Amino acid sequence: MPTYEYACENCGHEFEQFQSITARALRKCPRCGKLKLRRLLGTGAGIIFKGSGFYETDYRSKSYTEAQKKESGADTTNKSDKKADSKENKTTETKTSDAGAKKADKGKKKPA
Repeated sequence: MPTYEYACENCGHEFEQFQSITARALRKCPRCGKLKLRRLLGTGAGIIFKGSGFYETDYRSKSYTEAQKKESGADTTNKSDKKADSKENKTTETKTSDAGAKKADKGKKKPA
């Protein structure tokens, strides 16, 4: 429920009232008792949409989103290339170290 601001045109009394959106605006001033109360237009609070499907980035300009797509496309190819290179290096290192271990085992005599 929103908080509304009111001001009396007669005595100048200003106050805030917590009311339902569907409630009628107050007319009678609580200080002087005259029917000169007006609801003021306030800035209010920012609307926050919670839940899945509401994102701040949903409302960006087309030029921004196009530039972002181009940039992210270049980054993804670089990242996938780096991942592939690192996988190749790891498998090569593993094969080399396994072969070296086997050669070392052949040179040693087993105790009887």
